[in-house]
Amino acid sequence: MSAASETLAQAAARLVVDEGLEYGAAKRKAARDLQRRGVRRSELPSNEAVEDEVREYLALFQADTQPAELLALRRVALSWMQQLAEFRPHLAGAVWRGTATRRSAIQIELYCDDPKAAEIGLLDRRISFEAVGQPDGPDLLQVEVPSRELGDTVSMFLHVLDRDDLRGGLKPDARGRTWRGDLPTLQRLMQAGA
Repeated sequence: MSAASETLAQAAARLVVDEGLEYGAAKRKAARDLQRRGVRRSELPSNEAVEDEVREYLALFQADTQPAELLALRRVALSWMQQLAEFRPHLAGAVWRGTATRRSAIQIELYCDDPKAAEIGLLDRRISFEAVGQPDGPDLLQVEVPSRELGDTVSMFLHVLDRDDLRGGLKPDARGRTWRGDLPTLQRLMQAGA
Protein backbone atom coordinates (compact mmCIF):
# COMPACT_ATOMS: atom_id res chain seq x y z
CA MET A 1 0.00 0.00 0.00
CA SER A 2 1.35 3.43 -0.91
CA ALA A 3 1.93 6.09 1.74
CA ALA A 4 -0.99 8.14 0.36
CA SER A 5 -3.31 5.15 0.46
CA GLU A 6 -2.22 4.37 4.02
CA THR A 7 -2.87 7.98 5.05
CA LEU A 8 -6.34 7.77 3.50
CA ALA A 9 -7.02 4.46 5.28
CA GLN A 10 -6.04 5.98 8.64
CA ALA A 11 -8.18 9.08 8.07
CA ALA A 12 -11.13 6.94 6.94
CA ALA A 13 -10.74 4.70 10.01
CA ARG A 14 -11.05 7.70 12.32
CA LEU A 15 -14.25 8.74 10.51
CA VAL A 16 -15.66 5.21 10.79
CA VAL A 17 -15.06 5.10 14.53
CA ASP A 18 -15.69 8.72 15.52
CA GLU A 19 -18.63 9.48 13.22
CA GLY A 20 -20.07 6.02 12.57
CA LEU A 21 -19.64 6.27 8.79
CA GLU A 22 -19.62 3.20 6.58
CA TYR A 23 -16.34 2.46 4.79
CA GLY A 24 -17.28 3.86 1.39
CA ALA A 25 -18.54 7.17 2.78
CA ALA A 26 -15.54 7.44 5.12
CA LYS A 27 -13.06 6.87 2.27
CA ARG A 28 -14.75 9.50 0.09
CA LYS A 29 -14.86 12.06 2.92
CA ALA A 30 -11.25 11.38 3.89
CA ALA A 31 -10.20 11.76 0.25
CA ARG A 32 -12.00 15.12 0.00
CA ASP A 33 -10.41 16.31 3.25
CA LEU A 34 -6.92 15.12 2.29
CA GLN A 35 -7.10 16.29 -1.32
CA ARG A 36 -6.33 19.77 -0.07
CA ARG A 37 -3.02 18.39 1.23
CA GLY A 38 -2.00 16.76 -2.04
CA VAL A 39 -3.41 13.23 -1.58
CA ARG A 40 -5.04 12.01 -4.78
CA ARG A 41 -8.52 10.51 -4.71
CA SER A 42 -7.26 7.70 -6.95
CA GLU A 43 -5.29 6.38 -3.95
CA LEU A 44 -8.44 5.07 -2.20
CA PRO A 45 -7.57 2.10 0.01
CA SER A 46 -9.46 -1.19 0.01
CA ASN A 47 -12.15 -1.89 2.60
CA GLU A 48 -9.80 -4.44 4.16
CA ALA A 49 -7.10 -1.77 4.59
CA VAL A 50 -9.59 0.58 6.25
CA GLU A 51 -10.81 -2.24 8.47
CA ASP A 52 -7.23 -2.97 9.58
CA GLU A 53 -6.81 0.67 10.54
CA VAL A 54 -10.18 0.66 12.34
CA ARG A 55 -9.08 -2.34 14.39
CA GLU A 56 -5.81 -0.59 15.31
CA TYR A 57 -7.63 2.62 16.22
CA LEU A 58 -10.12 0.73 18.40
CA ALA A 59 -7.33 -1.17 20.15
CA LEU A 60 -5.55 2.09 20.96
CA PHE A 61 -8.44 4.36 21.89
CA GLN A 62 -11.53 2.29 22.72
CA ALA A 63 -10.34 -1.09 23.97
CA ASP A 64 -12.16 -0.60 27.28
CA THR A 65 -15.59 0.29 25.80
CA GLN A 66 -15.86 -1.12 22.27
CA PRO A 67 -16.34 -4.84 23.09
CA ALA A 68 -19.40 -4.13 25.28
CA GLU A 69 -20.84 -1.72 22.71
CA LEU A 70 -20.37 -4.32 19.96
CA LEU A 71 -22.11 -6.98 22.04
CA ALA A 72 -25.04 -4.64 22.74
CA LEU A 73 -25.42 -3.91 19.02
CA ARG A 74 -25.22 -7.61 18.16
CA ARG A 75 -27.96 -8.35 20.71
CA VAL A 76 -30.21 -5.75 19.08
CA ALA A 77 -29.43 -7.22 15.65
CA LEU A 78 -30.09 -10.76 16.86
CA SER A 79 -33.50 -9.77 18.21
CA TRP A 80 -34.48 -8.09 14.96
CA MET A 81 -33.16 -10.94 12.83
CA GLN A 82 -35.34 -13.33 14.84
CA GLN A 83 -38.37 -11.08 14.27
CA LEU A 84 -37.65 -10.87 10.54
CA ALA A 85 -36.57 -14.50 10.03
CA GLU A 86 -39.05 -15.03 7.19
CA PHE A 87 -37.02 -12.59 5.06
CA ARG A 88 -33.73 -14.54 5.36
CA PRO A 89 -31.90 -11.78 7.30
CA HIS A 90 -28.12 -11.49 7.18
CA LEU A 91 -26.12 -9.15 9.38
CA ALA A 92 -23.52 -7.07 7.55
CA GLY A 93 -21.28 -4.07 8.16
CA ALA A 94 -19.29 -3.21 11.26
CA VAL A 95 -21.61 -5.05 13.64
CA TRP A 96 -20.99 -8.28 11.73
CA ARG A 97 -17.26 -7.70 11.21
CA GLY A 98 -16.68 -6.84 14.89
CA THR A 99 -15.58 -3.22 14.50
CA ALA A 100 -18.80 -1.47 15.56
CA THR A 101 -19.07 1.14 18.28
CA ARG A 102 -22.15 2.84 19.73
CA ARG A 103 -22.09 5.25 16.73
CA SER A 104 -22.35 2.44 14.19
CA ALA A 105 -25.60 1.63 12.45
CA ILE A 106 -26.82 -1.94 12.29
CA GLN A 107 -26.91 -3.19 8.69
CA ILE A 108 -29.27 -6.11 8.01
CA GLU A 109 -29.82 -7.49 4.54
CA LEU A 110 -33.22 -9.05 3.82
CA TYR A 111 -33.50 -11.46 0.89
CA CYS A 112 -37.09 -11.40 -0.36
CA ASP A 113 -39.06 -13.00 -3.17
CA ASP A 114 -41.08 -9.79 -3.43
CA PRO A 115 -39.30 -6.45 -2.73
CA LYS A 116 -42.41 -5.03 -1.02
CA ALA A 117 -42.75 -8.03 1.33
CA ALA A 118 -40.37 -6.53 3.90
CA GLU A 119 -42.28 -3.23 4.01
CA ILE A 120 -45.57 -5.09 4.37
CA GLY A 121 -44.04 -7.25 7.12
CA LEU A 122 -42.93 -4.15 9.04
CA LEU A 123 -46.34 -2.52 8.63
CA ASP A 124 -48.08 -5.71 9.82
CA ARG A 125 -45.89 -5.63 12.94
CA ARG A 126 -46.67 -1.91 13.45
CA ILE A 127 -43.00 -1.01 13.14
CA SER A 128 -42.28 2.56 12.10
CA PHE A 129 -39.71 2.91 9.34
CA GLU A 130 -38.53 5.38 6.77
CA ALA A 131 -37.77 4.44 3.18
CA VAL A 132 -34.39 5.91 2.25
CA GLY A 133 -33.96 6.75 -1.42
CA GLN A 134 -31.22 4.84 -3.19
CA PRO A 135 -30.76 5.76 -6.86
CA ASP A 136 -28.94 2.60 -7.95
CA GLY A 137 -29.05 0.35 -4.91
CA PRO A 138 -31.49 -1.94 -3.17
CA ASP A 139 -34.50 -0.65 -1.27
CA LEU A 140 -33.32 0.70 2.06
CA LEU A 141 -35.52 0.99 5.13
CA GLN A 142 -34.37 2.83 8.24
CA VAL A 143 -35.69 1.91 11.67
CA GLU A 144 -34.70 3.63 14.92
CA VAL A 145 -34.50 1.02 17.68
CA PRO A 146 -33.82 1.42 21.39
CA SER A 147 -30.91 -0.30 23.09
CA ARG A 148 -31.32 -0.60 26.84
CA GLU A 149 -27.69 -1.64 27.20
CA LEU A 150 -26.42 1.45 25.38
CA GLY A 151 -29.07 3.73 26.88
CA ASP A 152 -29.65 5.16 23.44
CA THR A 153 -31.43 4.72 20.13
CA VAL A 154 -29.60 2.89 17.36
CA SER A 155 -30.13 3.33 13.62
CA MET A 156 -30.82 0.10 11.81
CA PHE A 157 -30.83 -0.11 8.03
CA LEU A 158 -32.69 -2.93 6.31
CA HIS A 159 -31.34 -3.53 2.81
CA VAL A 160 -34.11 -5.22 0.82
CA LEU A 161 -32.54 -7.49 -1.80
CA ASP A 162 -33.76 -10.09 -4.24
CA ARG A 163 -33.64 -13.66 -2.99
CA ASP A 164 -31.27 -14.62 -5.83
CA ASP A 165 -28.70 -12.05 -4.63
CA LEU A 166 -27.91 -14.31 -1.70
CA ARG A 167 -26.11 -16.83 -3.90
CA GLY A 168 -22.94 -14.77 -4.24
CA GLY A 169 -23.41 -12.89 -1.01
CA LEU A 170 -21.63 -15.36 1.25
CA LYS A 171 -18.32 -15.52 -0.57
CA PRO A 172 -15.41 -14.77 1.75
CA ASP A 173 -12.95 -11.93 1.27
CA ALA A 174 -9.27 -12.46 0.49
CA ARG A 175 -8.65 -13.32 4.15
CA GLY A 176 -11.41 -15.91 4.34
CA ARG A 177 -13.87 -13.77 6.30
CA THR A 178 -17.41 -13.20 5.09
CA TRP A 179 -19.00 -9.79 4.70
CA ARG A 180 -22.32 -11.00 6.15
CA GLY A 181 -23.79 -13.79 8.24
CA ASP A 182 -27.18 -15.35 8.85
CA LEU A 183 -28.99 -15.81 12.16
CA PRO A 184 -27.47 -19.18 13.18
CA THR A 185 -23.98 -17.92 12.31
CA LEU A 186 -24.49 -14.78 14.41
CA GLN A 187 -25.71 -16.91 17.33
CA ARG A 188 -22.60 -19.11 17.11
CA LEU A 189 -20.36 -16.03 16.87
CA MET A 190 -21.93 -14.53 19.98
CA GLN A 191 -21.66 -17.81 21.91
CA ALA A 192 -18.00 -18.17 20.95
CA GLY A 193 -17.30 -14.64 22.18
CA ALA A 194 -19.11 -15.15 25.50
